[in-house]
Amino acid sequence: MVDWNLAVATATRLMRPGPDVSRDEARAVVAELRRHARSAEEHVRGFTNLGTPETHDTPLLVVDRPGWVRANVAGFRELLKPLLDKMQERRGTSPGNVMMGAVGGKVTGVELGMLLSFLASRVLGQYETFAPATRDLPAGANGGGRLLLVAPNIVHVERELDVEPHDFRLWVTLHEETHRTQFTAVPWLRDHLEGEIQAFLAETDVDPTTVLERVREAAQSLVGGRPEGEEGDEGRSLVEIVQTPAQREILGRLTAVMSLLEGHADYVMDGVGPEVVPSVAEIREKFQQRRAKGASRLDMALRKLLGLDAKLRQYRDGERFVRAVVDEVGMEGFNRVWTSPNTLPTKAEIGKPADWITRVHRKPEA
Repeated sequence: MVDWNLAVATATRLMRPGPDVSRDEARAVVAELRRHARSAEEHVRGFTNLGTPETHDTPLLVVDRPGWVRANVAGFRELLKPLLDKMQERRGTSPGNVMMGAVGGKVTGVELGMLLSFLASRVLGQYETFAPATRDLPAGANGGGRLLLVAPNIVHVERELDVEPHDFRLWVTLHEETHRTQFTAVPWLRDHLEGEIQAFLAETDVDPTTVLERVREAAQSLVGGRPEGEEGDEGRSLVEIVQTPAQREILGRLTAVMSLLEGHADYVMDGVGPEVVPSVAEIREKFQQRRAKGASRLDMALRKLLGLDAKLRQYRDGERFVRAVVDEVGMEGFNRVWTSPNTLPTKAEIGKPADWITRVHRKPEA
């Protein structure tokens, strides 16, 4: 159904070259990112009161752009396996269907590779949690994932923003180390996210005609050609538009969780930053401007199509939620959010932190 090797090959062939650095400079960047990750781990744990050195067992991988692509393809392959098996079973094993499947798999592989080539030059770091452990992609002793830092992208952005490189590298690792701390200190979080994603995929309508029709409608909406009388899809990405009502409910829960995780990482980064990153104010201002404006009109169009503009809202909304809760009930009170899936904020509560505080911190009636 998907030619995964072709996806990797396509992304690697199409991705932009990284910044011009010598071999010695590259080694120095990798070594510094590893040092910053170790120090960031201590800063994040001290600030958040989450985790211990014993729970923080997942590996750090400093990768290039092709390495980031390979790790994500491995994660996609694992996550999508139940859905693709279901689609393969629906398609059948007649010679004609097998041939069509092989052709379709290559087309899908190329399309996935094109998207990954676009993203591979933009991601600074990521906590990848779903790919199975391999020699090239190790995981912690208790399962879970690994922290990826994309060295060429970090160097590219620090040059583009014209900020102090050592400060910027530490600032980035503070954000990404927060994600590693979230998943290693909260053992149920990975399984909860995977369960929500699998429930989302299980609701997917695998009838090709229906899927094609939804994609066509989504495309019409995005280019302003929505049939007359149909309203309500303005400002939504392709990913959102093609979902069923049941999937939209799940997507709302996933959006709330991702807003929490991203906003928490931004809050921690800003909370720790002034003490350990001298030029944090300059970095933050320039980076926010870069986030907001995008690199070009094409970049903005692709961000919209892929739903990346929604991710920017997750940073803002989630950070406001975390800040409001910590201001009201302190860090320990906020950390009750990690107690169980039932204490995670809903999508509505992300926008109304007081409602979450009332629900989770309300005193039992006598």
